[in-house]
Amino acid sequence: MTGDDLAARRGVETDVYDPAEDSRLLADTACEEVAADDLVLDVGTGSGYVAATVGEETGARVLGADLNPHACRRACDAGVEAVRADLVAPFRTDTFDVVTFNPPYLPADAAAARDDWMEVALTGGETGREVVEAFLDDVERVLAPGGYVLLLVSTLTGVDDVVDYAGERGFSAVALADHSFPFETLTVLKLVR
Repeated sequence: MTGDDLAARRGVETDVYDPAEDSRLLADTACEEVAADDLVLDVGTGSGYVAATVGEETGARVLGADLNPHACRRACDAGVEAVRADLVAPFRTDTFDVVTFNPPYLPADAAAARDDWMEVALTGGETGREVVEAFLDDVERVLAPGGYVLLLVSTLTGVDDVVDYAGERGFSAVALADHSFPFETLTVLKLVR
C-alpha cells in the first residue's frame, strides 16, 4: 500500500496527517506510561493528537515537534506547544523524560514526491525504516537520565529490523501494545537504555 493509497483510504485531504488507528494506539499506550511530572517530546506531532491527549490525560508537559509547518500550526490550534523541527535535531542534551514518535513508516518508491507534505508524513523511504533509523541515531542524546522512547512501528517496515537497529544503538525494546489490521500489525515499543 502506498502513501497515496492510505491517504485516499482515510480520506485525507490536507497537508497534515489526521489521527488514525496508529495515533490512538500510541496515545493510549503513552497515557499508561507517562507520569504527571514528565517532560515529553512528541516527534512528528502532526495534528497534535498524541501530544494533546497525553498532556490532558496525564498532566505532563508535552512539546510537539514536526518538520511540516502546517502541522505545527494545527497542533498549536489544538492547544499543543509545538515547534518546527527535523526529528530531535534542535533539542538540548538530556532534556526529555519521554519521547514519543509515530513515524512515517510506509515503504515508498525512492522517486516518491518528497515535496508533498502528506507523502513526507506517511512514507519512510524504500524500506519504511529510513526516518525511524535517523531518529534512533540521535534520540538518545535528548533523553534525560532514565528517559525512554515510545515508538510506533508496523509490520510493513519490519518490527524485528527496528528492534535490531535500536539494539545496535544501545536500546532494549519491549512491546507494550499492538493492534492488528488486515494489512498490518501496529506495535508500540518502549525503548530504554
